[in-house]
Amino acid sequence: MQEMNSGQDPGNSEGLDNSNWLLVGLGNPGDEYQDTRHNLGFMLIDLLAREFEITVKRIECRSRIGQASIGSRTVEFAKPQTYMNLSGEAVNCLIKKDGRSLKKTVIIVDDLALPFGTIRLRRKGSDGGHNGLKSIIECAKTEEFIRLRIGIQPEYPLRNAKKFVLERFSKKEFEMIGELLDRGGEAIRAVISDGIDKAMSEFNATSRE
Repeated sequence: MQEMNSGQDPGNSEGLDNSNWLLVGLGNPGDEYQDTRHNLGFMLIDLLAREFEITVKRIECRSRIGQASIGSRTVEFAKPQTYMNLSGEAVNCLIKKDGRSLKKTVIIVDDLALPFGTIRLRRKGSDGGHNGLKSIIECAKTEEFIRLRIGIQPEYPLRNAKKFVLERFSKKEFEMIGELLDRGGEAIRAVISDGIDKAMSEFNATSRE
């Protein structure tokens, strides 16, 4: 596991911010959605939780929550249980609680516009057609929050995008998922330890197209 540096948070461009980091993976609850493409956000949160040896079970704001102390930082992990299209209701509730802020929140989503195997960090932006991001932007009334986009675009034209994102990964994709999630986890840790600009420079440049 990569060690996170202590000291003032380099990811905060607004000055000293003592709020916790909040990592939010988007997905749909329920066994029928487990290991589907639209649940990559949940899958990355689960991976990080295993690495930090925590559970993400406590219920708050219609989300499952976990917490880890990493160096001088408190990092919280969240999996909204509102289903994808209402993710913003859970996220907006979470960020209004003491000790949290949207500028130290990272939203983790699948992205049909990015080729499979690609990750992209952004400090702000539109929803790009993603209903989870759309809900967050509508509820928080801003596009200015960090997001990690994980590509799921296939190599062939899609007839039914909604059906595709709710399907489980193909055998070929599943063999690559571990490496993809590991790289996503490294990108998240870089955001927290080194700041969003440095993390974008490192991980956006090395993402596989």
